[in-house]
Amino acid sequence: MRGQIFVVGMGPGSQFQMTAEARQALENSDVIVGYTVYADLIRKILPEKEFLTTPMRQETERCRMAFEEAKKGRTVSMVCSGDAGVYGMSGLMLEVGEDYPDCQVTIISGVTAALSGGALLGAPLTHDFAVISLSDLLTPWEKIERRLQCAAAGDFAICIYNPSSKKRADYLQRACNIIMAETGGERICGVVRQIGREGEEVQIMTLSELREYQADMFTTVFIGNSETRIIGGRMVTPRGYRL
Repeated sequence: MRGQIFVVGMGPGSQFQMTAEARQALENSDVIVGYTVYADLIRKILPEKEFLTTPMRQETERCRMAFEEAKKGRTVSMVCSGDAGVYGMSGLMLEVGEDYPDCQVTIISGVTAALSGGALLGAPLTHDFAVISLSDLLTPWEKIERRLQCAAAGDFAICIYNPSSKKRADYLQRACNIIMAETGGERICGVVRQIGREGEEVQIMTLSELREYQADMFTTVFIGNSETRIIGGRMVTPRGYRL
């Protein structure tokens, strides 16, 4: 093998929420590759490292950049927020890696927003749940709509990633409308913003209130199932244990 590549899930962004394995991989790397925003977070922790970055929507170029560095015999980390396998770069890295058979790719798991955000809210995902992204850059809205309908009809708790952006300002509202058609508007929901970072916010509300909430790309949304309730100010989806 000419070079080693770690695909690292860096967690929400705080060094205290990064796994020890992820931190060790970064420390052992000669160069760290990533989306500009995520690289800047790591640069605060490991300022002595060499960084290579690309903006959003240049993911394939970023992957090839990492492999080209590894071909030189260098140890490389490709960083992703949360977990590298949950809307992260691990799949694309393995696809691109077919063109670089001399490079070894190791996936390092991280703490995705469904887990870190859920912990801040309480226990919203203790039973079966679905994770759905509202970003339609790579997935047609019609398919996202069907997934929302099926998750609501199946009484899953739902965690929503990428709920809104400047170009998708009404997508969370549209998602709430789809779910409300199945469940009504009193379903318990929660939102978490800037998980593990400055400005962290946590709120619990009903589904009808969530419909009016102004989310952004740093927001993770949780929609409870029919059993979800508020206990001591926390959002809880019971597993069904007998008390």
